[in-house]
Amino acid sequence: MSGDQKNNPLHGVTLENILIHLVEHYGWNELGLRININCFNDNPSIKSSLKFLRKTPWARKKVEELYLKIQK
Repeated sequence: MSGDQKNNPLHGVTLENILIHLVEHYGWNELGLRININCFNDNPSIKSSLKFLRKTPWARKKVEELYLKIQK
């Protein structure tokens, strides 16, 4: 493992696991308020949200930042 990854708190954590954790922690309604994107507010599902987040870097970054915030 490279030194960079050892210090990366997201290393080894999949986007799906991050999303599941956030939904369990906040619920879809609260998550949609914290990160205002349609996939969280309009008929949300893990599958549709993952599809959107994988092709939308700015939204993925917000999700990862929120995840890291609640890990502290």
